[in-house]
Amino acid sequence: MSVEPEFTEPELDDDLALDAYSRIVIRVAETVTPHVAAIEMTRVGRRGEMRVGSGSGVVFTNDGFLLTNAHVVAGTQSGRAVFADGKHTDVELVGADPLSDLAVLRGHKSTPPPAFLGNADTLRVGQLVIAVGNPLGLAGSVTAGVVSGLGRSIPVRAGEHRRVIEDVIQTDAALNPGNSGGALADTRGRIVGINTAVAGLGLGLAVPINSTTQRIIASLLKDGRVRRAYLGLVSTPIPLDASAVVRTGQKEGLRVVEVIPNSPAELSGLQPGDLVLRAQGRAVSSAESLQKLLFEDAIGEPFPLTVLRDGRNLQLVAVPSEMGPIG
Repeated sequence: MSVEPEFTEPELDDDLALDAYSRIVIRVAETVTPHVAAIEMTRVGRRGEMRVGSGSGVVFTNDGFLLTNAHVVAGTQSGRAVFADGKHTDVELVGADPLSDLAVLRGHKSTPPPAFLGNADTLRVGQLVIAVGNPLGLAGSVTAGVVSGLGRSIPVRAGEHRRVIEDVIQTDAALNPGNSGGALADTRGRIVGINTAVAGLGLGLAVPINSTTQRIIASLLKDGRVRRAYLGLVSTPIPLDASAVVRTGQKEGLRVVEVIPNSPAELSGLQPGDLVLRAQGRAVSSAESLQKLLFEDAIGEPFPLTVLRDGRNLQLVAVPSEMGPIG
């Protein structure tokens, strides 16, 4: 008679055996993955067609438009999108905006139904997010993490050009080459960001889906580009001290770090060290809150600025010019 202990595991329903975290990630992965494609952009050279860019893309309309990163499609006009189920379609570039690192592609054949776009303005630091993309050519890869920071800025390089992508989401969800252009989803499967870059170990970044990026996407669909107004300043958000809060009624403002020579900002009298409180009569406390005021309709028009300088409130007026091509 054997006295060996038995190690037979109790029979459990698979769903019951999963913890809540796993169930959330699995549900979101199953919801989002069908809408995400591996993108291969090509160019015709002396030796025929060659691949020059790769990443991921997210279907976001019923008629086959996909969102991806501008750096994924840079210097190209066409390519191919391959979905997790093996279906594929040729794609063409509709438009790209290097300043936000967003681009729109259109599929020539039928594509899966669109993913549901959410609103990144509802995100909170510490919130669970799930990234879906095609890192290192591995289709339908899923990673999970939390929102590590909001409103970040990241300098990136495109060839010889450098630019700063403003107001990005920082996450510790693992991202690798090929994730660029893929989906960052919340726990309800809503796309709240488009993964844009890997800044370092344990640090991923995504362009938020919000009212500003929705406006950028609409411009790309309509015109293939985004016309922006240009002020010519570099700023950073800072909290106001107690006395300034009492005087202004605001808790934060934008500290001017640099004013570009001969720019509309300099011509208005703006100086490094100034604290911008309001623009066009609206409170500004982040790069995104200022950027959303600097679209096509602000070009060549008076742009009032309320500035705090040496404890005094100043009213300045800039006239933004049109921003030239970037990258």
